[in-house]
Amino acid sequence: MREEILKEYHSWLENVQDEALLAELNAMGGDDAQIEDAFYRHLAFGTGGLRGVLGAGANRMNLYVVARAAQGLANYVIKNFAPDQRAIAISYDSRIGSRQFAQASAEVFAANGIRAHIYPQLMPTPCLSFAVRQLGCAAGVMVTASHNPSKYNGYKVYGADGCQITTEAADAILAEIDRLDMFRDVRRGDFEAGLKDGMIRWIGDDIYTAFIETVKKESLLLPGDAVDKDVAIVYTPLNGTGLKPVTRILRESGFTNITVVKEQEQPDGHFPTCPYPNPEIREAMQLGMAYARRENADLLLATDPDADRCGIAVRDAAGEYQLLTGNETGMLLLDYICSRRQATGRMPARPVMVKTIVTADMGARIAQHYGVEVRDVLTGFKFIGEQIGLLEKQGREKDYIFGFEESYGYLSGSYVRDKDAVNAAFLICEMFAWYKTQGMGLLEKLNALYAEYGRSLNTLHSYTFEGASGFEKMQAIMGAFRAHIPAFGGLNVLETLDYLPGRDGLPRSDVLKFLLADNCSLVVRPSGTEPKMKVYISVSAQDKPACEALEKRIAEDVERYFR
Repeated sequence: MREEILKEYHSWLENVQDEALLAELNAMGGDDAQIEDAFYRHLAFGTGGLRGVLGAGANRMNLYVVARAAQGLANYVIKNFAPDQRAIAISYDSRIGSRQFAQASAEVFAANGIRAHIYPQLMPTPCLSFAVRQLGCAAGVMVTASHNPSKYNGYKVYGADGCQITTEAADAILAEIDRLDMFRDVRRGDFEAGLKDGMIRWIGDDIYTAFIETVKKESLLLPGDAVDKDVAIVYTPLNGTGLKPVTRILRESGFTNITVVKEQEQPDGHFPTCPYPNPEIREAMQLGMAYARRENADLLLATDPDADRCGIAVRDAAGEYQLLTGNETGMLLLDYICSRRQATGRMPARPVMVKTIVTADMGARIAQHYGVEVRDVLTGFKFIGEQIGLLEKQGREKDYIFGFEESYGYLSGSYVRDKDAVNAAFLICEMFAWYKTQGMGLLEKLNALYAEYGRSLNTLHSYTFEGASGFEKMQAIMGAFRAHIPAFGGLNVLETLDYLPGRDGLPRSDVLKFLLADNCSLVVRPSGTEPKMKVYISVSAQDKPACEALEKRIAEDVERYFR
């Protein structure tokens, strides 16, 4: 084991006062592999902030790592904002330690002369983005690990625009963090004392209500539209933050036939019935689908723990519930938004839709059909939020009509700068009710879109690589993909797009996109928030079986690089 790793381990043993963390540190004694994994690096801070496994060590999510990050952010704010602008909004989800991390951050900010605005109860990520803008804050913090398993937590940082921080801001904050000793350089006060002297303030219910009312304005119905809102909805917040805002906005909008999955209703960071609380994953939706069958529901909705992702299932012709992918839901929403904006006279003169480079290309064809400009950005909704900000600077904020990514993230308005599952759930229910009133289901509408724009299939494959050795393995895999590869699945590689040096005006990113013959493509990238490699396959063919067969051949070729 390297000497510096052992030195830092002993420093933690000497300085940690938290009893649970100290017990974990003592239990590591003599286990070199465990010590190395906990201390071989400081948990990486980037544009997504921090995210990691809960536990003791510099490479873990714990109170000391979070407080150090908060001090780094405080130093950045002090250097870049005038005293009257120094305020930071804070929210948190249901995960283990989230409230503690949020309150500790408030204590650090207050001790550094920065006013901390914190929600008195857990709130979704979009509510944090909204509060940053409403309260005129210099930054925002959302304590969440989004859709990761319960052993994870995270710390997302937002800029004054309500968008996740840029690469430049992340680098500047990281530089501040790196200057800090974990135990000697962090200033931290007392939470109750901060409340008394006004340096810590609860975010009022008026901000939350304003968020709900703003989302309601995204409705695409006219006052006289006759729509059957008595659709039977089953909803699961997956033990996260979505329960109150999603049920409130639906009920206030006339959707009252709502059944909530009881086992997943209340916040619980252990996620006992959905170990991987991600609506992208079938296992996380199983209990909701069982409820849907029992209640004979028309629609199943699910939001992830911080309520920025939304997944759905609907009944097919045989009465079985079919999960829709993020791409499918996004394309349905895009077409609904475009068609309703045109029908109601609400389409701007120069409308813009934004999607990521791994999102279905069919979305671009739908947008172009309606005369909507398409902007492609790197993976991560922050880049969609960044485009909204650019439009705002040009006085064109209202030209933005929709943004989506394949990983179940959607946003139809510019009131926040991150994906919003409250907005998505609201619009999905409205869209479902609208088409039902027209005598059409969402699967029928999706098939109509395929008939008009061509059949396609988009899939995501994930490969996990834990620990220090896993990080090195992922670097080696990316190196292998950067070597000359002539074909995948029998389709020639027409062009390889490497985003590591930066291209098309986008920031540098460790992403490879292979453009294949026959309008197919393949994207490979390491996850920025998890110890995973992700592979996105997009194929086009004459029908669904042909798409599936082609996708399988490409996936089999890709698998060789992960063995």
